[in-house]
Amino acid sequence: MIGLLSGTIASVEASIALLEVSGVGYEVHMPAGDLASLHAGSSARVYTTMNVSQDAITLFGFLSKSSKMLFIRLQKVSGIGPKVALSLLSTLRPDQLIAAIEAGDATALSKAPGLGRKGAQKIILDLAGRLDLPERNTTDRDNNLDSGSQQVVQGLISLGWQARDAERAVQQVSQESNFTVPLSPEDVPQVLKLALTSLDRGR
Repeated sequence: MIGLLSGTIASVEASIALLEVSGVGYEVHMPAGDLASLHAGSSARVYTTMNVSQDAITLFGFLSKSSKMLFIRLQKVSGIGPKVALSLLSTLRPDQLIAAIEAGDATALSKAPGLGRKGAQKIILDLAGRLDLPERNTTDRDNNLDSGSQQVVQGLISLGWQARDAERAVQQVSQESNFTVPLSPEDVPQVLKLALTSLDRGR
């Protein structure tokens, strides 16, 4: 079982990151938010879990250990496979997903592609009251950031920047470049690139 990979991002596609580790390239399926914070040439530490089926061996990866554990827990629900679990984590952040489960919000869960309302209700029935909130990788000030800005901050932290510096860079870039807040998913990669440039320039 491959549980963790640390290396260099070779490329990022719609749903897969190609992570090079010691000359070997691993295709890793990841949530949309995690993929948005990665770019070719950057270093990454990815928590992985392997799925073996009759047709393929697939690696799923996450930038936080809590996301990986939530992905695994979701699959313990009857009828929920890795594709639907990944879809949920691409649609909702881990804290949002847990909050929706605890609140019994089947409507929020069923927004994930591939999951119907009955499946959402099954997840709520099986997991409500049994999940812990994921650990925070940044300070509590993240609560004041929109989800798009949080994705950028998490991406910067995964590249080795301190949370305080990452937040400051994201807010500065958003203001100077007139990005609309909350950030749209389409703006996240560009804001990440500009924030990295700003941080590198300030070294």
